[in-house]
Amino acid sequence: MIPITAVDVRDAEPLVTEVLRSGSLTRGPMVSRFETAFAAITGTAHAVAMNSGTSALVAALQALDLRPGDEVVTSPFTSAPTLNAILQAGASVRFADISRDDFAVDPDAAAAAIGPRTRVLMPVHLFGQTADLGKLAPLAAEHGLYLVEEAAHALGASCHGKPAGSFGVGCFSLYAAQGLTTGEGGMITCQDDELADRLRLLRNEGRRSVSEHELPGQHYRMSELHAAVGISQLTKLDELIAARRRNARRLTLGLAGTPGLTVPRVLPGRGHVWSHYTVLVGANAMLSRDELAAELAGRGICTGTCYPKLVFDHGCFRGHPQVLTASPADFPVATALTDQALSLPVHPALTQSDVDTVIAEVREALGA
Repeated sequence: MIPITAVDVRDAEPLVTEVLRSGSLTRGPMVSRFETAFAAITGTAHAVAMNSGTSALVAALQALDLRPGDEVVTSPFTSAPTLNAILQAGASVRFADISRDDFAVDPDAAAAAIGPRTRVLMPVHLFGQTADLGKLAPLAAEHGLYLVEEAAHALGASCHGKPAGSFGVGCFSLYAAQGLTTGEGGMITCQDDELADRLRLLRNEGRRSVSEHELPGQHYRMSELHAAVGISQLTKLDELIAARRRNARRLTLGLAGTPGLTVPRVLPGRGHVWSHYTVLVGANAMLSRDELAAELAGRGICTGTCYPKLVFDHGCFRGHPQVLTASPADFPVATALTDQALSLPVHPALTQSDVDTVIAEVREALGA
């Protein structure tokens, strides 16, 4: 079976052993070391480690001191943690439709969604390519909004030469399925000293010392063991991205012209890291998206259906008072892609033979 993802953290063994021998499993030097390296890669002044990507999103929004009724504009084509974080931070959410080119919030749709209560613009960088930050960052500045980048898929990606996470407040997931992993974990990047200090307080239950609580906080700390894994991953990030790019190029060349299939592309000015290789299975294809996924599973190839419904269309969010006027019909592009988007294996562990097998089986299944 060719898996949709594969994780190899064996290089972390020396650093993990160092942590175990030190006896300091939390609040030690390894997290700080990881943060410094992460900030360097993202071109930011600060990186603040968290225990999950969701915690990173929640803390980032909490640090902006949002009030009830304040609104966040974001994408409906995303995972539940994006919406969970906004609700947990006490804000309301308003959605904007996406672009078929990058699966991210369309700048014109975002502009139309901004209202008098909007405080945050939160683009979601999907599948390894950033949203159109060349337009979204100036849009946020024009309206006096905070820009929070939901960058779970985008470590190492760039837009017009600037790294993802350096345009506003960057929120990264380091979950096992991401391009870089600590097993479980997250990271927030920013340029602002005061914001970084507030984030560090928030993750540490609001306290600066054992006996001094400065604000209500949470336990969002990353352990030394997780940081050790992350440091080892960062040392080979360029190598991991290069392997994904090679596999993506081969997939694109091999799948081009397959009936009913649209392959992803790198947009001008973007640096794509291919955390996912997501094709669109059109209505004119021989098989539907779900039929193709089932067919490929039978042929020994795992695939991923990231968002089979829009995030607000899950039962737990329908009718929620903080989810504002959301109906699938209002987001025709995002709604169409819930039935079409399918991720194929692209991870660094794939051999050339694996990639060729994926190409051949997809083409045969679709009658090419």
